[in-house]
Amino acid sequence: MAKNLVIVESPTKARSISKMLGRSYKVKATVGHLRDLPKSKFGVDIVNNFEPEYIKVRGRAKTINELKKEADKAEKVYLATDPDREGEAISWHLEFLLGLDPNENNRVEFHEITKANVLNAIKNPRKIDQNLVDAQQARRVMDRIVGYEISPVLWKRVKSGLSAGRVQSVALKLIVDKQAEIDKFIPEEYWTIKAKHKHEGINFESEFYGSKSRKMKVSNESGAQKVVDKIDKDNFKLVSITKSKRRRRPYAPYTTSTLQQDASNKLGFSTRFTMQLAQQLYEGIDLGKDGTVGLISYMRTDATRISKEIVGESLRYIKDKYGEKYASRGNSYSGKKKGSQDAHEAIRPTSIFRDPISIKTYLTDQQYKLYKLIWSRVVASQMANYEYLATQVNFDNNGLIFRSNGKITLFDGFNKIYGNLDKENILPDLKEGDVVKAEKIIKDQHFTNPPARYTEASLVKTLEEFGIGRPSTYSATINQIMARNYVELDGRSIYPTELGKTVNEFLQENFYDVINVEFTADMENQLDRIAEDEIFWKDVLKNFYKDFSKDLDAVKKDTTDYKVKDKILDEKCPKCGKPLAIKHGRNGKFIGCTGFPDCDFTKSIVKTTGVKCPACEDGEIVEKVSKRGKRFYGCNNYPDCDYALWDPPTGEKCPECGNLLIHKKNRKTDVIKCSACDYVKEKKR
Repeated sequence: MAKNLVIVESPTKARSISKMLGRSYKVKATVGHLRDLPKSKFGVDIVNNFEPEYIKVRGRAKTINELKKEADKAEKVYLATDPDREGEAISWHLEFLLGLDPNENNRVEFHEITKANVLNAIKNPRKIDQNLVDAQQARRVMDRIVGYEISPVLWKRVKSGLSAGRVQSVALKLIVDKQAEIDKFIPEEYWTIKAKHKHEGINFESEFYGSKSRKMKVSNESGAQKVVDKIDKDNFKLVSITKSKRRRRPYAPYTTSTLQQDASNKLGFSTRFTMQLAQQLYEGIDLGKDGTVGLISYMRTDATRISKEIVGESLRYIKDKYGEKYASRGNSYSGKKKGSQDAHEAIRPTSIFRDPISIKTYLTDQQYKLYKLIWSRVVASQMANYEYLATQVNFDNNGLIFRSNGKITLFDGFNKIYGNLDKENILPDLKEGDVVKAEKIIKDQHFTNPPARYTEASLVKTLEEFGIGRPSTYSATINQIMARNYVELDGRSIYPTELGKTVNEFLQENFYDVINVEFTADMENQLDRIAEDEIFWKDVLKNFYKDFSKDLDAVKKDTTDYKVKDKILDEKCPKCGKPLAIKHGRNGKFIGCTGFPDCDFTKSIVKTTGVKCPACEDGEIVEKVSKRGKRFYGCNNYPDCDYALWDPPTGEKCPECGNLLIHKKNRKTDVIKCSACDYVKEKKR
């Protein structure tokens, strides 16, 4: 019989740890929260100093009874929920439900799921940290107050089924404000003039900079032509050359935020999917004869430091793989920013010697890509600097200054692991007084671009920069505003819906005191101070509610109509004959009968491309959304035809292979290319 009981949150983690601890330990999973605020009522006694009313979560009685039974039999109970504030609170609730002695050392933290770490944690239990628990309680109660008090007002004044949140509503505000910037943006015309040169067999270009005294902006075609008319193609005289050796330090290991950003930008993963994969890598992967092993450390962190052991492993690996010169002396990334949950390390592999390719067969394609991203980042962080020679050359042509910038790698350093991705620009060996010719002069019209819409990656970056939310909340925040149909995705870009704009307008006009960047960031600082035992959590709630209640009283007296009207269509319901309308639901827009609830007719909105399916030749390519929320294009005859593309088809066929051409667009390029071969019809930068 097992003498010890270890309680974790996830069944996967339970299975992994069970194999490491042996027969004297029984490992059980809570599978989520067991005690929380009630869903059916407010659950916070404001009059009684904001005392929360915790209850057993509905439907979890069986799990609670089973854990209680096991705890009563065990000589020792270890509470091993996640090593963060949320996990600390779950352990605190477990302590209460199981009737454990709060003065006993029964809390353990697994920062990584490896045998050595698990055994060491079991040997060093501690008491539950009440300060961390109180910080989580303050966040939970505050979010309950905001959500529970504002949401009914939203239902009455805007639309039923809506929600507001202390963090999610600020994220929505950022997106709406960005769209307003874009809508107000007026493009400005400007022109570039470039000279194409060939000297000693090397092709390079220079660009018009200005006069000898200042940089000049060319804002119209006539101005550009004046510059061109003044150019002597045979007389570009080199008047100055500057060479400087430069170094670039490798990036720090990943935090939750930077991992989500890179996984989005480099792999196309949503924040939610990234965290799901990271959770799997953390909880353990079956590596055959090596058993189940956690491959990465805990994935919710905003610290960049890594242990001396991992630094040492990284340096040994680098020296063996690439040679002594590629190894640093051991780079430190231990700078702690305010509010950082520095108890954790950065996200890192549990063993550097478990390189991605050696375990690829045990991982899904997506797991492999994310693990490789994490592993490469940590190894690169301990490599030598990237060194390059930067050259700036200025040419004088009849008083016009043309400038060319060169870049040559001197030592690839940490870029070695990334495949030397830095773009080089080689200039010929020139000296002052040399004269070069121009083979061609090109003037191009451009217009300034509006601010870019937020992507999931850039929104996470902004939230982090403002100090809004914490590693554990970024993904949930974005998912919530998408689920409520406040925002939608266009490719990777996030834009607000009309519903989102209306909700934001209502919140800003009525609850600006609490739904703003400054207040939310300050509140995160307050929560950090609670965790550090600097202030009492109920005092924070008291100060917060003083202003919030004033806003709440005022909005209840206001009668301004914010109701979102359904768009009526020129189409009748096939069931009852009443007009159909475009409606908004939890899963986005749909078409429904205006006679609801008497008539429940609905149908989905199909966005067609007008392109015939090349596979079945019967269906049509329509826009669809995957289970992970990613837009794609597939045949409307699915499941009979499973033809699909990630990018919109143009309707044209490739002249080389006959497959459909697609329109692939991102921040940097706009390309029309073949969906199957390397043919490119058009490419814009």
